[in-house]
Amino acid sequence: MKIGEKNVGMIDRVIRILLGIILLYTFVVNMIAAPWSYLVALIGLILLVTGIVGTCPLYSMLGMSTMGKKA
Repeated sequence: MKIGEKNVGMIDRVIRILLGIILLYTFVVNMIAAPWSYLVALIGLILLVTGIVGTCPLYSMLGMSTMGKKA
């Protein structure tokens, strides 16, 4: 598996996008104290971007994929 190759399946993408939006929302409305809020925002941003793009660098490094079987 190459870096940049799509390796995030549709269900995984939807979950990542929803969690990313929720985490970014908690950052925007200050639901979490300052030191942790930046970490929450970073994780939310990473989830949102990997969900939109459809590729996860960590999955690539570990040789994982949630895309299912290739035809």
